[in-house]
Amino acid sequence: MNHAFETNLERYADLIVRVGLNLQKDQELLISAPVTSFEFVRLITKKAYEAGVVNVLTDFHDEELKKIRLEESTEEGLKSFPDWKAKGYIEMAENNVALLNLAAPNPSLLRDTDPSRVAMLNKASAEAMKDFSAYIGGGKISWLIAAIPTVEWAQTVFPEVDQEEAVQKLWENIFYTTRTDQENTVELWKSHIENLNKNANRLNENHYKKLHYKGPGTDLTIEFHPETKWISAQFTNDKGTPFVPNLPTEEVFTIPYKYGVNGVVSSTKPLNYSGTLIKDFSLTFKEGKVVEYTAEEGYETLKNLLETDEGASYLGEVALVPHDSPISNTNIIFNNTLFDENASCHIALGRALSVCIEGGNKMSADQLEKIGFNQSMVHVDFMIGSEGLDIHGEKADGTIEPIFKAGDWV
Repeated sequence: MNHAFETNLERYADLIVRVGLNLQKDQELLISAPVTSFEFVRLITKKAYEAGVVNVLTDFHDEELKKIRLEESTEEGLKSFPDWKAKGYIEMAENNVALLNLAAPNPSLLRDTDPSRVAMLNKASAEAMKDFSAYIGGGKISWLIAAIPTVEWAQTVFPEVDQEEAVQKLWENIFYTTRTDQENTVELWKSHIENLNKNANRLNENHYKKLHYKGPGTDLTIEFHPETKWISAQFTNDKGTPFVPNLPTEEVFTIPYKYGVNGVVSSTKPLNYSGTLIKDFSLTFKEGKVVEYTAEEGYETLKNLLETDEGASYLGEVALVPHDSPISNTNIIFNNTLFDENASCHIALGRALSVCIEGGNKMSADQLEKIGFNQSMVHVDFMIGSEGLDIHGEKADGTIEPIFKAGDWV
């Protein structure tokens, strides 16, 4: 490792601990990570103890083991999930654990695996972990998704170079898009979050009841309930501690009215869903629900996603991201939603986020249902933004105003 790389890696770890998770004294940290990331996990662990945490717990996993299970297990085995693990996660959440999820995907790992078997495994996991997912979606505990390169991921992004150079280039782009290639990283992030909050506040002040999206392959309207609000990716957990759940992040977002989505929308970047790429797909909505869909690649995976449960074919998030932003300006398709969704306006199938409702994480399911809140075991973002996307907002009095023109804020 050269000195510049080590310096940037230290900054990245500091950003995760100090800004992303914002770890507090005597808190516990749980790190969910692939086995290949053990060196970086050690660095995070050291930084976490320096921040005053009382304990660092690790939950390592391996994608190759997952693939073997999908190929060799019985269907009964794929439909099972250990109770002790689900209960353990809930117990930790009740004790204000902070969760770091290190994403290091192989986007083509399950390309040749039976999509129906992948769907069984995904559904069993989502069902078992749905109570813990409520802690995440409601921002009750601090959590963060950050990325670390793997050879397999790097080579899907930079197939024209050898393994070592591909990993190096991916690290460079992670440092660039997270602003950890600059000395004053933490200060830059504080300023960045302030700007995102200003954009969210402007949207809230205008009280748009509906957005109309128009672009190549897209003609879509999305309605909102008056009780929902736009926020940036800075949450505050139940203990009053602010945290940033995605690094990088460029979005402001809210939740739609479940039954108020109509029209057609086309993807502008591939979606990496559970080891399979879904490419060039479109969805047609009527009264909130997907009623037709197509995909040039990954059709069966998309079908299984939409059939996970009733809520999987409705929307749970609407996010605005300018085309002129650091991730978009790399002109790289990362094949990783964490990055690609922050290069592009996006929407999400499945579970809505209660943080977008004042007091939402304390509302009952019936109260949430009354304001058109979508419930689902899944939450899957996909990208719909480009330099060709225009978005107009409609107010309660019928006034229509431009919000995005040619992919950027007006």
